[in-house]
Amino acid sequence: MDDPGQSDRPVVPTKSPNKAGRPAAEGMEERGLAPGNPSQQTASRTLSRGDAPRALERVREAAKQDKQVRFTALLHHVYDIEHLRQTYHALKREAAPGIDGETWEHYGVALEENLQDLSGRLKRGAYRARPVKRAYIPKADGRLRPLGIPTLEDKLVQRATAEVLHAIYEADFLGFSYGFRPGRSPHQALDALYAGLLTKKVNWVLDADIRGFFEAIDHGWLVKFVEHRIADRRVVRLIQKWLRAGVLEDGVRTWRDEGTPQGGSISPLLANVYLHDVFDLWVQRWRKTHAHGDVIVVRYADDFIVGFEHRAEAERFLGALRERLAEFHLELHPEKTRLLEFGRYAAERRQRAGTGKPEAFTFLGFTHLCGETGDGRFTVVRQTIRGRLQAKLREVKAELRRRLHDPIPEVGTWLRSVVTGHLQYYGVPGNWQALFTFCSQVAWLWRRTLERRSQRGFVSWVRMRRLIGRWLPLPRITHPHPLNRFGVRT
Repeated sequence: MDDPGQSDRPVVPTKSPNKAGRPAAEGMEERGLAPGNPSQQTASRTLSRGDAPRALERVREAAKQDKQVRFTALLHHVYDIEHLRQTYHALKREAAPGIDGETWEHYGVALEENLQDLSGRLKRGAYRARPVKRAYIPKADGRLRPLGIPTLEDKLVQRATAEVLHAIYEADFLGFSYGFRPGRSPHQALDALYAGLLTKKVNWVLDADIRGFFEAIDHGWLVKFVEHRIADRRVVRLIQKWLRAGVLEDGVRTWRDEGTPQGGSISPLLANVYLHDVFDLWVQRWRKTHAHGDVIVVRYADDFIVGFEHRAEAERFLGALRERLAEFHLELHPEKTRLLEFGRYAAERRQRAGTGKPEAFTFLGFTHLCGETGDGRFTVVRQTIRGRLQAKLREVKAELRRRLHDPIPEVGTWLRSVVTGHLQYYGVPGNWQALFTFCSQVAWLWRRTLERRSQRGFVSWVRMRRLIGRWLPLPRITHPHPLNRFGVRT
């Protein structure tokens, strides 16, 4: 098995840091511009709003033209004042502060001075990453997901660095990877999966999940993977600073040799870089060299679906995948990883075998089931995961109780935003019944809340229908058919 740590990409020697004008490396050897060092001379003497995007566009074009080149001069894109300013304004203003308590609004009071100071520290190598503050958010299954909240400056620098690295890695990442990428969304992954299940010969589905992926990423391997493309040691050291910053919880700081805290802007990109080398390139190679039937792959972060035409190939793939992940200190979650019969012939085969209806699997908030259209053709039915639906209704109920005595227009405006957001995500064709259930239950919960604050303890449905018509959207399908949208996009 190939060792991703040993790349066959040509290595561009790293020389002294580039200075203004012609990059120093090119000046030493009296040669043309290296592909990894796009010229900086098109930038204006006085920085303008368009300089940073133009510079990153040159990086992006260089990455597309040569997918083997290693970039030796990238840090100046990170500490560019205009880039930092744009990144600051792109941060979430209401985000929770890190361990230093610095907020977006307070940092912006003296924004130019703060950015000048931050840029100087980045340029001199004096920037220091602070530990992330540990926080927990509830998951749909009742467990808690650990998050790391970086300080505002760490968020700022991480996001600026991620934008630079995205310009490079978007040329490398494969088409079946959808998670945390610019211009890609969960619904594009859902469309791709739907199209694959309907248009390819898929009879078996591997529903896989990597156990504790973000906490298990090996720092040593991650740095090797980054260095496949990034030869600027200053950028690599920035990433290492964030990996080594540690976590502060209840006043105790801890360090680990693995894991990237979820919550930082750089973590999703680093996770994609890790899985690109560990999983994506490997599964693409396996599909070409070992599979004789159709194989489809859709990955969103550490959650992925692989469809197979033949069961024997699916079982061989699963065994090889476990070995592959073990090499990089990862393992499949035993309870969330299943190989199941699925597809246009699954119902007929399972009926003959007396094993009942085809099993369902979940992906990105939807339960996927084998179904039929009105004229008897095979289709994939997608429904809101019941646990997700119930958890959301519990959240609405708790918030309505908290807003018990708020004015009706305020509560109605909030409920409208909740229902609209739910419909925008879950409003896929075939999921109307679940949408109707959600909207009906929200209306019923609102009525119960209004009755709790009424002296008579009763709100008529005549009045309730007026409130629903005024404030709550009706259940509706908000997304086009997957085959139509996927076909247009591809």
